[in-house]
Amino acid sequence: MDFQQDVRDARSGLERLAAKIPGYHGYKEKETRREADRLLRQYLVAQLDEERRRLIDIQRHMLDSGGLRMLDDVDRALIKVQKLGDMIRTASYGYAGLFDAIKVKEELLDVLYQFDSQMLEKVEAIKQAVSALVAAQEANADLRPAMDQVIAAAEEANRRWREREEVIVQVPGTAE
Repeated sequence: MDFQQDVRDARSGLERLAAKIPGYHGYKEKETRREADRLLRQYLVAQLDEERRRLIDIQRHMLDSGGLRMLDDVDRALIKVQKLGDMIRTASYGYAGLFDAIKVKEELLDVLYQFDSQMLEKVEAIKQAVSALVAAQEANADLRPAMDQVIAAAEEANRRWREREEVIVQVPGTAE
């Protein structure tokens, strides 16, 4: 799934013509990178919102069936998934204004996009773990292994996302 290519392919004839104007191409490439990153992160947030809803359904089922034993664990996983979604939703889109402390270069935009693309794998791991938890619940099996898997996947995704901020600060040439 390459959101950068999707954004480039969606350009109009006028935009392709304007791209021939000196200086416009670099500006437009930055905008394309930013738009692709925004679309990718919106997709990630939508996926996480769906998993959060599934975890809420698991909680409801536990409450309805008297399974209070693991309710705290489901709540813990829910909070981690919600936190990750919030961090992605509110993260910088790779834009730095004139007076921002960090000036964003094209190289950083590419690094951020690659980093955000790798988050697809982390979100997929959460999705698979929640599916395993749903399956265990439906089979009336022991929920502990599946619950531990959800929490571990959510913790790993949160850890990886926090590294994104370090990438922004540490990429050479981003501060002027």
